[in-house]
Amino acid sequence: MAEPLAERMALLLPPVRAEREITLDTMAAIGDVARPLTLFERLSNITLVRRLLVLALLAVAWEAFARYAANPLLFPSLLDTLEAFQDALIRGPLIERTLTSLTVLAAGYSIGLTLAILLTTIAVSTRIGTDLLSTLTAMFNPLPAIALLPLALLWFGLGAKSLIFVIVHSVLWAVALNTHSGFTSVSQTLRMAGQNCGLRGISYVAFLLVPAAFPSILTGLKIGWAFAWRTLIAAELVFGASSRSGGLGWFIFENRNQLETASVFAGLLTVILIGLFVESVIFRTIENATIRRWGMQS
Repeated sequence: MAEPLAERMALLLPPVRAEREITLDTMAAIGDVARPLTLFERLSNITLVRRLLVLALLAVAWEAFARYAANPLLFPSLLDTLEAFQDALIRGPLIERTLTSLTVLAAGYSIGLTLAILLTTIAVSTRIGTDLLSTLTAMFNPLPAIALLPLALLWFGLGAKSLIFVIVHSVLWAVALNTHSGFTSVSQTLRMAGQNCGLRGISYVAFLLVPAAFPSILTGLKIGWAFAWRTLIAAELVFGASSRSGGLGWFIFENRNQLETASVFAGLLTVILIGLFVESVIFRTIENATIRRWGMQS
């Protein structure tokens, strides 16, 4: 009886696996983890290098297409555009026009952010504020800001006030919508923890909701900036044509009337360079100092 019982118990036990020992002859046998990276792999891991490579490919494609088209009036080459850009930068009004546009943009963007903060604070504090923000956003967010330019010219006349008005419209709803969406996504556990610590009103928004919802807020700031920059350039085309003065939009419009296509491309290049600087330097610095440092984004 003992032997069949022992045999049945042996069948229930897992099989014994034979031990196997492997000796690594070379360091290369360890695998890719210990393999030193090549120069190409190290460079490809740098974001700046990858973006510069993309820009270089776009520049080559631009120059190749311009030479293929062989019509500088319709599509100037990159070299002609850079030459016109240098001439407008040194001897032309490009710097003055750029500063004019940036000044108006800063004023409108600041006012738009202030109004967005006030509306969002009211929205997260009361139900009526939530209904007010939702209704206003549904009404005015789909409305193109440039469509309000005729009314702005009628109300404020020819001047920076009209441009600031349409910029505020571009910034306000995008920032308020993303900020409120970020606030509503904050977990109830975190909200109750902040309330237990005595956070109420402005302190509740500033010290709890804003840090927790900052990824959405930063997204709203980026969208608001892009809308404001595009609206400003488009509005300056109309505003500049009316008052024969203005910023980058008027610079582009003026050179277009004079059939200086290379200068038109130089103005467009300036708009692109400013956009790249704001996105890749200013917003990237804010992102690295906040949400990446806090571990909210990899």
